[in-house]
Amino acid sequence: MSQDIVLFDVEPRGVARVTLNRPEVHNAFNAEVIERLGAIWDEIAGRRDIRVVLIKGNGKSFSAGGDLDWMRKSGQQDRAANLAETIVLAGMLKKLNELPQATVTLVHGNCMAGGTGLAATSDIVIASVETKFALTEVRLGLTPATISPYVVAAIGPRQARRYFLTAERFEAPDAHRIGLVHELAKDAEELAAKGEAMVQALLLGAPEAIAESKKLVRNVAHVTSPDEALMRYTAENIADRRASAEGQEGLAAFFAKRKPNWVG
Repeated sequence: MSQDIVLFDVEPRGVARVTLNRPEVHNAFNAEVIERLGAIWDEIAGRRDIRVVLIKGNGKSFSAGGDLDWMRKSGQQDRAANLAETIVLAGMLKKLNELPQATVTLVHGNCMAGGTGLAATSDIVIASVETKFALTEVRLGLTPATISPYVVAAIGPRQARRYFLTAERFEAPDAHRIGLVHELAKDAEELAAKGEAMVQALLLGAPEAIAESKKLVRNVAHVTSPDEALMRYTAENIADRRASAEGQEGLAAFFAKRKPNWVG
């Protein structure tokens, strides 16, 4: 597996940069890209020195989604081999979704199908205003199945019904309106600047508190009325955080009018 198809480096300040690097095919995913991304997420999850993950794509597009030639050939395999590849894809997305570190994705150009799914799996998405999105699977006789939990969580089932079924392209402002994108940038320079500003904001947060906050969102996202078990979980969560080394350090730093020890 070539390491060049996805670039990965870590800055001394604890920021991992993950860059899709197949610009000649608009960073389309194939088995190698998916395997490489999964391996990167595994490494990041196990590294305490990494605090923020910044994801982007080289070339004209963030990602055109799945490599069509790869998908065609995969569909011609026996069912076991075909299914094995889709399970690896589903696992890669789940690993990204559950990383303990904060994730920021910068999108530009085309962000199609699986590319939209990868963005939706990230904590924070910033898009250039010229970005085009689409969930094009039905026009190829496919479904956006593996990415669906993350896209539906981002845009809601009502919008998903529309965009899953029509496969229409939609602009970055519309992606912002329906919740897929958090911020818009007017050009590449502003996209990079807004990405850096978001990284700086995330580095102010305590690493373990960020990891716990991500879990918190996943655990309460679909709750309309907390039951006793959930109330107990949230109460224990804040009680444990107040007593934790990070919690005590953060409160002490506030009263001493100094920066906490996780801020460089």
